[in-house]
Amino acid sequence: MLHLILASQSPARTKLLAEAGIRHTVLVSDVDEAAVQERYGVTDPHDTALLLARAKAEAVASLPEAEGALVLGCDSVFEFDGEAHGKPYTADVARERMLRMSGSAGVLHTGHWLVDCRDKDDDGSGGRGSGATLGAVASAEVSFLDMAPEEIDAYIATGEPLHCAGSFTIDGLGGAFIRKVDGDPHAVVGLSVSTLRGLLAAANVRITDLWPPR
Repeated sequence: MLHLILASQSPARTKLLAEAGIRHTVLVSDVDEAAVQERYGVTDPHDTALLLARAKAEAVASLPEAEGALVLGCDSVFEFDGEAHGKPYTADVARERMLRMSGSAGVLHTGHWLVDCRDKDDDGSGGRGSGATLGAVASAEVSFLDMAPEEIDAYIATGEPLHCAGSFTIDGLGGAFIRKVDGDPHAVVGLSVSTLRGLLAAANVRITDLWPPR
């Protein structure tokens, strides 16, 4: 049976996969994101999202637990006014960003990287591994409503935006402040199912093969 490992600790990503009927397990990587960015000197938000997704996928793919599995790494970066915004972590950073984002728009880039760790001769389920290691980025423009400072402070007090790329979510409390999304809304959640489908196809796997047996 095919085994997909999600190399991410994001509850939103694993929930999205589960709701899409995609069987998977979670194995979190120990990648130091800041160290990876410093090593490669990548500053473009689009490329940063892909680089970090690849680092996470390859870190988990190197573990014994990944043998015979497909490993998916994901990472999201918000591009606003030409700057790359990851997780704010502190209330002050989140507040400064959200005040600027109010009534404006930015682009959320989500990088995806898939590593096929199945044996090229026999993966144990009647199929063969492709040896694929490839990625893609799904991007969507997010337009925000005007946000009063009091609303921003109340949102930050919930703690939700502190650990989200761009200081917001679309599938949680932050959805109240989003006017529209141009592009794949799943990319804003943090994992594009249609992008995953394309990556799996490149590894000679149909996404329906990961659906529960009926």
